Amino acid sequence: MEVFVRDIANVLENIAPLEYADSYDNVGLIVGSFYKRVKNVLITLDLTEKVLYESIKKKCDLIISFHPVIFKPIKNITGKTFSERVIIHALKNDISIYVIHTNLDVVWEGTSSYISKLLQINREKVLFPKKGSIKKLTTYVPVNYEKKVRNALFEAGAGNISNYSHCSYNFDGFGSYMGNEKTKPFIGKKGVFHMEKEICINVIFPDSKLDRIKNALFKNHPYEEVAYEIYNIENINPYIGIGFIGNILKKMNEYDFLLFIKKKMNVPCIRHSDFTGKKIKKIAMITGSGRFGIETAVKEEADVFISSDLKYHDFFKCEKKILIVDIGHYESEKFTKNLVKSFIDKNFTSIYVYESEVHTNPVKYFY
Repeated sequence: MEVFVRDIANVLENIAPLEYADSYDNVGLIVGSFYKRVKNVLITLDLTEKVLYESIKKKCDLIISFHPVIFKPIKNITGKTFSERVIIHALKNDISIYVIHTNLDVVWEGTSSYISKLLQINREKVLFPKKGSIKKLTTYVPVNYEKKVRNALFEAGAGNISNYSHCSYNFDGFGSYMGNEKTKPFIGKKGVFHMEKEICINVIFPDSKLDRIKNALFKNHPYEEVAYEIYNIENINPYIGIGFIGNILKKMNEYDFLLFIKKKMNVPCIRHSDFTGKKIKKIAMITGSGRFGIETAVKEEADVFISSDLKYHDFFKCEKKILIVDIGHYESEKFTKNLVKSFIDKNFTSIYVYESEVHTNPVKYFY
């Protein structure tokens, strides 16, 4: 079976919708065409010139990068920077470039899921829930058709609240209408005022599934003109957002916990605050740059906060209440390659997926 860039993008965007990316981010297809056929894929954390040459050597048609090679608008492409040279060589060699970044960070199946499994952490919720990620649909359906419409909405992704599915609120009433000469009423006659007993259905859904929800509604509702309202609501999805809170299988002292992290994450060194003297059980973590999460981790009464890119003064914020651990930016995100590869391998059997062998960490350590 032939596979195109669009097919792979659909799979990734179903897991990590582009709408979930931060406003500053640049995700999705940034070089190439959705209609290009793909036989080989290369996955990388950072897209450098060495990675681009690796993709050429391995005859890859598509590169999937976690960090965008283009962050800000480019006025010209002359090859003066490494990102411009990457774009030039990608275009010359007909290689498409796709980015999945902060949209993968915020989904429950994303970046944190791999790390939590690696560290044997039972995640409870995200540390910073994403605001505005939930919408509400209200629609009105004639009696005897409500089950069909409601089930179609559930199938499209509506009605999930935490660990519950198929959630809705329903009540009956009467709808009125009168169609003009151009109408073809499903019930009643055009030009005649009509009152019909209807069921009001209310469901919530992730904003990323708006199009799917509307398509399911229009396809399954019997009326020629569907009456509905969609609202933005302030309810929070505990499984969409940055970072996570969870518990490890058994308590450890702080020294043993650092050794455990160092081994599992395969990091050369760890920066940390003073030991608190407490056992480690409850974990708060943000992969990548997460210095903004320290105060929230303390409020959540976590025993340790793990992240990267912490500054000198950040370590004073612990105040013996929490152990602060900086494992490095690259080190906290390097397993993203394995995660993205698993998504593609699960859905496509006719293409080969490589994880880049280039070590792209710009930070070097002197032992």
